Amino acid sequence: MAEADAMAGAGALVLFSGGQDSATCLAYALERFGRVETLGFHYGQRHAVELDRRPVLREAFARLDPAWAARLGDDHLLQMPVLGQISDTALTREVAVEMAADGLPNTFVPGRNLVFLTFAAALAYRRGLRHIVGGMCETDFSGYPDCRDDTIKAMQVALNLGMERRFVLHTPLMWIDKAQTWRLAEQLGGPALVDLIVEETHTCYLGERGLRHDWGYGCGQCPACRLRADGFARYRVDHAAPPRAAATK
Repeated sequence: MAEADAMAGAGALVLFSGGQDSATCLAYALERFGRVETLGFHYGQRHAVELDRRPVLREAFARLDPAWAARLGDDHLLQMPVLGQISDTALTREVAVEMAADGLPNTFVPGRNLVFLTFAAALAYRRGLRHIVGGMCETDFSGYPDCRDDTIKAMQVALNLGMERRFVLHTPLMWIDKAQTWRLAEQLGGPALVDLIVEETHTCYLGERGLRHDWGYGCGQCPACRLRADGFARYRVDHAAPPRAAATK
């Protein structure tokens, strides 16, 4: 109880891209912290359309719940073109999405989450925010090494030592898959939040927003779309399944 009260009085910074995972993380933070600010990064990503969804989503979140509206603080958008300039990946170049020779998908942007967390901590330091929330996940993570739990734990240690602070990095999606991420959104904000994430978030690596599917907008073929679509389909199946009858002796 004391820990919950302490979190309710604390401030948090959410890495908020405008995608499904970061929107779920924003709801997670708004349920737990007294003041929540958001941070996005423009690094030359092909799917920069995701950034256009951020203000739309923030306004919609405020309308969903008066308590969330009261807790939602400032938004920050950092321009980081140098990350895209030094990255030769399918997220920063007009090339086909495929597996690279090292066994990683060519959508992996080396160092991206490490850079994001470092700048997030620097901003949190200035803003007086102790908690940093990100959508990193080791269950559906495409093999990205900077999404692993060990990486995040190591970053927390490094940031705390390097900035002489006691930051806490929260990764509420770390051990759940995409179907469970949809379920978590429903638990946090009900069907209205699920509908909002379907309609307004962006996940597609190619930046496609012309095609509308039951799970949202996207090309439907890239790994991000397939992961989102599969998770939504499994979530819908689980949601529609009748409750199991109690076992009888």
